[in-house]
Amino acid sequence: MNFFEDIEIGQRREIGSFTFTADGIKAFAVKFDPQPFHLDEEAGRKSLFGGLAASGWHVGSVCMKLLVADGQRRASEAAARGEKVAVWGPSPGFRELRWIRPVLAGDTISFIGEIESMRISSSRPQWGILEARNAGTNQKGEPVFSMLSTAFVPRRNAGA
Repeated sequence: MNFFEDIEIGQRREIGSFTFTADGIKAFAVKFDPQPFHLDEEAGRKSLFGGLAASGWHVGSVCMKLLVADGQRRASEAAARGEKVAVWGPSPGFRELRWIRPVLAGDTISFIGEIESMRISSSRPQWGILEARNAGTNQKGEPVFSMLSTAFVPRRNAGA
């Protein structure tokens, strides 16, 4: 993971892709969002979605899973190169969550993150605060998901 000083506004990274299967959509919906259009193909076809649709919470959860996996991979690679790895702090939240288009069974969503703003924390100057737009597009290149997430990022010489 990068330190605050290693990050720039506009920096963009591919987070990963995920294919939403009918079985996966239904399994998530049974546990967390049991609405008919997430549980049954026919109900999905008859809905505004026009097919079995993944819960927006499912899409957001997949984005989070891929963000964590990408961060772990990048941290492992940096450690293998002998670099000091920045351990990011918690996220104070997100804003502007949008489910732009339905994600239907069989859709593959590719997620990206792009840095939109950065500042040094006024109450904890050893930390930077960044905002990143995390977004997903389907296999047709159409946007389906977006949120603006905030994260605490350590500064390189915070302990010096």
